Amino acid sequence: MTRTRSPIRPPEVRNAKDALVHLSRPGPHRVLRGDLGMVGIPGLVFAPEEGLGLPAVAFGHDWLQPPERYADLLRHLASWGIVAAAPSSHRGVLPSHAGFASDLRTTLDVCAGVRLGDGRISVDSRRTAFAGHGIGGGTALVAAAGHPRVAAVVTIAMAQTRPSAIDAARAVTVPVLHLAAGKDTVAPAAGHAEPVAAAAGGPVILRTLNKAGHTGFLDGSHWSDFVLAGSPDHKTRRITRALVTAFLLHHLCDEDRVDVLVDGKVPGTSLVQRPSS
Repeated sequence: MTRTRSPIRPPEVRNAKDALVHLSRPGPHRVLRGDLGMVGIPGLVFAPEEGLGLPAVAFGHDWLQPPERYADLLRHLASWGIVAAAPSSHRGVLPSHAGFASDLRTTLDVCAGVRLGDGRISVDSRRTAFAGHGIGGGTALVAAAGHPRVAAVVTIAMAQTRPSAIDAARAVTVPVLHLAAGKDTVAPAAGHAEPVAAAAGGPVILRTLNKAGHTGFLDGSHWSDFVLAGSPDHKTRRITRALVTAFLLHHLCDEDRVDVLVDGKVPGTSLVQRPSS
């Protein structure tokens, strides 16, 4: 029988700068990479080598992007004990946002419903989240609005969707983190993340990475780079790894050692926080 390991906590940190250093580095868990196709959904899954009752996140890609461009973030989350899965569906020029939201829900339900890693890995359905970049961020909110057990949502440089991400935000009462890019010319925060954050039905944090662009969160290269402004940026990915990891550890694992990166002042970012009404 596989034993459940006690969670490995992050180290004590002195301030936000110290926390960024620790949480942007890989965590203590060895990571396994798998193919969601094994359970009927095309895409990627990263998981700690073993553990029962783990938290999990289903991640939505941006317009045209393959999930491999987020492997750095997904692998990082798994190294900190979070199962991270990303379906690769709806990557065409005219994707169905409703269909993609359904695939995100299915991805999360599959992760919680089957044993991964030869039966050594399981997910606690009460410790799950949706996340995504660009249209994947808007779709994450749409998915969360129709899911009964999700505990948190993260969006990264989110873009509006149909069904409306604003309408979905009103129905989402769990904590939401919006990471916006201060130099986003594809989905500027003023027309996307800001009105969605303002419509939140629960506690919301809107944190802007002041020097980031929309595509700075991506890794590697892809033909779509020729039609999108900007390019991948190591510094943007580094701070994103730390902020997303901290938020998910806090809300899925009740980890309080990372709070300075959840709602504190972080260098290079601007913060707006609104508690639930």
